[in-house]
Amino acid sequence: MKESLQIGLSAQMAIEKRMETLADNVANVNTVGFRATRMRFEEALSKTETGENSFVKEGGTFVDTRNGALTETGNSFDFAIRGDGWFGIQSDQGLVLTRDGRFTVSNDGELQTLNGHPVVDAGGAPIRIDGAAGPVEAGQDGVLYQNGRIAGSLGLFSYDPTGEVGRAEGSAIIPASAPEPIVDRNDAGVVQGFIEESNVDPIREMTQLISLQRRFESVNSLMTRTTDKTDDAVKFLGGR
Repeated sequence: MKESLQIGLSAQMAIEKRMETLADNVANVNTVGFRATRMRFEEALSKTETGENSFVKEGGTFVDTRNGALTETGNSFDFAIRGDGWFGIQSDQGLVLTRDGRFTVSNDGELQTLNGHPVVDAGGAPIRIDGAAGPVEAGQDGVLYQNGRIAGSLGLFSYDPTGEVGRAEGSAIIPASAPEPIVDRNDAGVVQGFIEESNVDPIREMTQLISLQRRFESVNSLMTRTTDKTDDAVKFLGGR
């Protein structure tokens, strides 16, 4: 019975972690550029006197790489990424990556996020816009033009977030290793005047959340019955 309680506890811990992940996804359903967090689970085997038991082991989290839907805004400083890739942002945590392309220009001409973090080019340098040089137009490769002249280039970076990653402000992620600049690739680019919505499917997430809550309650009920049986056995053997 001790092993049964340990197995149930491991299941509850895994379910609770999964529920927290789903709740965070639901909370970010309207966060521009947000990519859902997923969890992988592994089986952990433990040898006991009664044989080999199987426990649930958390295998870590990863980021869902499916693209979100594009929404047209008409704003010349809104950008969405076509294909796989990330914008580079210089933050207090170093270079972070985001799919949120809602940018603005500071008073000194620096291209920034809505939170004031510099947007960088492929070399990691800030991008500056000349306010007197006319409207900004972006090519599909992310190169920015003003009056037909190159004003800068949005840095696009390749990074596989299928391993453990940290979350930064908004929908940004903190890469565990240095991302690779995207150069001369036709499968990744920029669309001006659009933003990418979150890739979270709220109905799917809520359905899974409800299902997990029921599983948690079911495991809890099973553990309660196991504990009651143990108590009854102790009372019987004790002659009470």
